[in-house]
Amino acid sequence: MYPKLSAATFKPQQNLQKQQGLVLFIALVVLVVMTLAGIAILRQVSGGMGIVGNLAFKENATSAGDLAIETARAWLVNPANANSLVNDSATDGYYSSWAPTFNPATFDWSDSAASNEISDGAGNSVRYVIHRLCNVANTAVTAGGQQCVTLTVEGGNSTKIGLDANTTPLSNNVQPYFRLTSRTTGPRNTLSFVQVIMY
Repeated sequence: MYPKLSAATFKPQQNLQKQQGLVLFIALVVLVVMTLAGIAILRQVSGGMGIVGNLAFKENATSAGDLAIETARAWLVNPANANSLVNDSATDGYYSSWAPTFNPATFDWSDSAASNEISDGAGNSVRYVIHRLCNVANTAVTAGGQQCVTLTVEGGNSTKIGLDANTTPLSNNVQPYFRLTSRTTGPRNTLSFVQVIMY
């Protein structure tokens, strides 16, 4: 048999009154935690996107630097400029000594001539300078007291066949090395340097 419950032992109104507001408080705490987690994820995603964007701009700036290096190389190998390689030509961004104190990061690039400024159409501005790797400026490579980083090339048209007694051997050519440096400035304060040694 089941015992009878009296009205004194079962008071539904009193039990409901004790629970009012507890579920609302727990729901608010869960909502705050979920909001903070969402903000943290959003910040991580936006930070990652910013890093990826900066890397893309850096790669683009380096590609523009390669364009400047190729332009400088074309200037160097142009036969019309062969006689001017002995002396400095600041208007062309060319210096006939290696400039031991040259530092691309501290060099005054605004002082370089506007003629060697290149725009790649993607918002990058590129400048270049060329240094002949010789110690003394405005002096021929073979001059006395001159020190250069050079490559000796065999005389042209040599057949490497025994010469007659009355024939003089062909002379060798001494070719100096050059250092080509480019500086690219672009969007989002992008800065990139590219340096190449060539002869």
